[in-house]
Amino acid sequence: MGHDVINELYKRGYEGVGSDIQPEYSGVQDGTAVTTAPYFSLDITDQEAVAKTIREVNPDVVVHCAAWTAVDMAEDDDKVEKVRAINAGGTQNIANVCKELDCKMVYISTDYVFDGQGETPWDPDCKDYKPLNVYGQTKLEGELAVANTLDKYFIVRIAWVFGLNGKNFIKTMLNVGKKYDTVRVVNDQFGTPTYTLDLARLLVDMIETDKYGYYHATNEGGYISWYDFTCEIFKQAGYTTKVVPVTTEEYGLSKAARPTNSRLDKSKLVKNGFEPLPTWQDALARYLKEIEY
Repeated sequence: MGHDVINELYKRGYEGVGSDIQPEYSGVQDGTAVTTAPYFSLDITDQEAVAKTIREVNPDVVVHCAAWTAVDMAEDDDKVEKVRAINAGGTQNIANVCKELDCKMVYISTDYVFDGQGETPWDPDCKDYKPLNVYGQTKLEGELAVANTLDKYFIVRIAWVFGLNGKNFIKTMLNVGKKYDTVRVVNDQFGTPTYTLDLARLLVDMIETDKYGYYHATNEGGYISWYDFTCEIFKQAGYTTKVVPVTTEEYGLSKAARPTNSRLDKSKLVKNGFEPLPTWQDALARYLKEIEY
């Protein structure tokens, strides 16, 4: 996500400064602006380091993409404290400096802050929070840290994320579909994918304004199940792998409870003058080209 945001900033003539916990940038070196952007290593759980580093940069905006996102591992008793330190504590550290410097902050959040019940798409301003797992609870705590500390913030909830860097569902399915004739995929969890390249454009659109608040941002194209998504992935990739729909219960494996309803209502984007993301089908086609598949 950060990779694509930096490139989008430079595309529009802004200077972006990248950050991660690694000593040097460890993402894809694709010859784009991100490879020449200033970079600093930062552990967001280190309050003093966060304050010192952000003060030195003195930014107009902080786009906070960092998080613990290993949902199942977050349930381990020996990991909960660390997950909370990153998703809640680290976010609070950043929000505190943004308040001191009076700069805007973007916080990337998740549909997991809700309980995922029913079929009605979640409204971005809904406050009926009931996270089902540690990841969702700590991301909610991060949201509250931002909203309770700042006035100039964008809290943007996304779902089913995929991009050039890191692991994601598409990469996993391409690998599995290449190895096996048949794959079993959950058909009772519904949502919409989010392509980081498209999201980066929207985030920069947002920070060029003062239309602060909570937003939902996934690709357009309708709500689907993971089964539907897999069928389209294989179709566009030219696979003949058979996809068998199963329930979450039949699939098993997951340690953390997953929401069945990850449908996010994105109408607030249009109401506030922002251009929605392209369809997920189009995003998938462009992504397969981006990863040269």
